[in-house]
Amino acid sequence: MVQVCLNGPRGAADGTAVPLTPESMARAAAEAVAAGATDIHVHPKTPCGQDSLSPRVVAATLDAIRARVSVPVGVTTGAWAEPDPAVRLARVRAWTVLPDHASVNWHEPGAESLAVALIDLGVGVEAGIWSGTDAAARFAVSPLGPKVLRVLAEVTDTDAPEAAAHTLLAELGPAHGRPVLLHGEDAGAWPVLRLAGRLDLATRIGLEDTLFLPGGERAVSDAQLVAEALVQYGWSQRSA
Repeated sequence: MVQVCLNGPRGAADGTAVPLTPESMARAAAEAVAAGATDIHVHPKTPCGQDSLSPRVVAATLDAIRARVSVPVGVTTGAWAEPDPAVRLARVRAWTVLPDHASVNWHEPGAESLAVALIDLGVGVEAGIWSGTDAAARFAVSPLGPKVLRVLAEVTDTDAPEAAAHTLLAELGPAHGRPVLLHGEDAGAWPVLRLAGRLDLATRIGLEDTLFLPGGERAVSDAQLVAEALVQYGWSQRSA
């Protein structure tokens, strides 16, 4: 599986390629799926471009994307979108249109309560396990581990991303038997994606994780990143 991460917490300062409105996110999603993405991760945003967990904002984003694609669509629940764990939980419980899945960063305060709420709503949980945090240790002893949809193993180290990825995977161990999606960010995005290919793990790519192609050229779209990711990941050889 190659998931496309359409925008992340990036904003207008990161360039016009980053989709910030429901319409531009839907267009980017459709192009990325046409390029080969099989799953979508998106950050719904307010009109001023800030990540939001508002039921209205989430609904508008999901409705727009689902009008264009039929693959699963997931959203963030990152603490930067709503720092107060109680308010964040209340906002998620008030969602009127539900995503297929939502990422929950296991090192953030209130993560397990949020995961319980999502599971109760019938939303798949992507357990975000970041390198350099205690998330893997927390997840290892969590009773929710067997109930999550998948583990998002996120390598935040950009200096030695492959080594950090191996360390993170070792910390995760069997990961409660759940599928693992391995990805990096910025300078680590492409090395970690190639490693995911060699290890036969799911991965992701998009303007959230990197603004650049492997050769250093600026990416013009999520679709361009997805198309290149399939080459780097070795998808053609797997499909042969």
